[in-house]
Amino acid sequence: MHTKMKCLALTTLLLSSATLLNAVDLTKAYDMPEATQLIKKDLFPKPTEYIMPKSCDLTDPKAIARGEFMFHNLNGKKAKGKLPEGLSKSVGKKSKQYGNCIACHDIEDSRGAGNIGPSLVNYKSIFLDTKVRNAQFVYQKIADPRIDNANTHMTVNLTTKLFNEQEICDYTAYVIAVKSKK
Repeated sequence: MHTKMKCLALTTLLLSSATLLNAVDLTKAYDMPEATQLIKKDLFPKPTEYIMPKSCDLTDPKAIARGEFMFHNLNGKKAKGKLPEGLSKSVGKKSKQYGNCIACHDIEDSRGAGNIGPSLVNYKSIFLDTKVRNAQFVYQKIADPRIDNANTHMTVNLTTKLFNEQEICDYTAYVIAVKSKK
């Protein structure tokens, strides 16, 4: 009986060895992309410093209206309120993504505003009188806030092309505008 067990064990070992010797290398059977290339595609570009374009009209009521609309809405499909002139609810076949800034910031006339980011209530009267926090500062913060805060949780908007220059101008116009009481 002991010999039978040895024989069975030897047969099993030989069969296992034969299977391993005849095994096919399956790593060539499917596409194995280079991981570093995949990672590069997912990385953000480096922080970018922007200069607010001279074409930004921060007093234009239409720009302020677009900024307000984008500030308070997340996407075009579910956007609330009348769409201001110059905005679209879609980009091609996709729904347009707006800022949804109130998820993190408080501002006049907002409901359910966030408290993660700084409050923007009365921004013009509180901050714009300083030499540091001017319209250019606001534009940069919205375009790419990482320029002076590498650990920010705010979205990187212009560098990633989530928004274009005009949209950043519109957001800036709204943030620094004196809000009328509704």
